[in-house]
Amino acid sequence: MPTSGPRVCATPGCGLSATDRFCDQCRTVGTSARGTACERGYDRRWRNASKRFLIEHPLCAACEAQGRVTAAAVVDHIEPHRGDPELFWDPDNWQGLCTPCHNRKTAQGR
Repeated sequence: MPTSGPRVCATPGCGLSATDRFCDQCRTVGTSARGTACERGYDRRWRNASKRFLIEHPLCAACEAQGRVTAAAVVDHIEPHRGDPELFWDPDNWQGLCTPCHNRKTAQGR
């Protein structure tokens, strides 16, 4: 079965050729530079806070804005915190999203 030819790396701004989703350089850099979820702040304290938030905000904010009723499954940072602990822990910067909406927003880099 023929495979598809080279494509552009999925890393925003990279532009190198890739046979998979990412080029060899971005594949190795991405996994080591990002750190684990726990290293990025998503630890027990976050899990407890996000569970409480979802109890208080059970619906997906993005779906609600489009007139749909969908259960939220993920607490999303409205403005990416980029490691800023103040922005990370600000509940005014949180919203409940369903998994598809969260994945879509994350893929768009917002």
